[in-house]
Amino acid sequence: MTAFRKKRLDTAQKQRMVGLISAPDFLDPALEWRRLFAEVWGTFLLVMVAAGGGVVAAQSHGAVTLGMQVVAPGLMVMAIIYFMGTVSGAHLNPAVTLAFAVRRNFPWRRVPGYILAQLAGGIAAALFLRAMFGTVGALGATLPGNGISSLQALAMEVVLSAGLVNTILGTASGARNIGTNGAIAVGGYIVLAGLWAAPISGASMNPVRSLAPDLVRGDFGTTWIYIVGPILGALIGVAFEWILKGKPTPAGTLTAQGTLGLDESGTETHRQ
Repeated sequence: MTAFRKKRLDTAQKQRMVGLISAPDFLDPALEWRRLFAEVWGTFLLVMVAAGGGVVAAQSHGAVTLGMQVVAPGLMVMAIIYFMGTVSGAHLNPAVTLAFAVRRNFPWRRVPGYILAQLAGGIAAALFLRAMFGTVGALGATLPGNGISSLQALAMEVVLSAGLVNTILGTASGARNIGTNGAIAVGGYIVLAGLWAAPISGASMNPVRSLAPDLVRGDFGTTWIYIVGPILGALIGVAFEWILKGKPTPAGTLTAQGTLGLDESGTETHRQ
């Protein structure tokens, strides 16, 4: 494809997106089940790897190190963005879905479906780990580190989640989150946050990632930290994005909702 033709396609797609943002329905609603399935499957894979790292570390008596445990979820998110980001936007996290909605890149009417899909995927992953290994390693639960208070863990989750949301929204403001830069930036941030902050709070940044193991193992003593922290952090991240970038962009909406239902030129495809 020539550079001139690619530029024309990009321009046509952006123009199409501007029209879609103001339309009653973004893309074809008949394809919503595919987007929801993508969120279920993607969240299942993420929670299986994120919680499974702690489980397999305990099961293998340390063969999986802490460094491995925090790198794996970042790589998994990177892979998920590549293989299904264009289907659903690859939110995988209620805090991210909320952030996109508050940012006005994602319609509020679709938020409940996405969050329920993420919960279903996360709980299914925790049940899978429970069936495979029992409750070894606290089923990969995220917990404050030794000597870390609940408020310290909460503050860490707020700050880490704000940074994650800023990374996601920032790469979504252009076409980058659909390509390599966005996947690498988001996955890299998750790895970086885990490498230094996992001993403090577990570096969850995702309510479902923490709630699913707690729900299956029946221990909710610290669950509130990992629900309140990421949500507060997401709202702060949205506020910072307004300060940094101003109003939401058509490209941000494209990233948040996926391109399922559009062909290469930005034209809506037929229902299947």
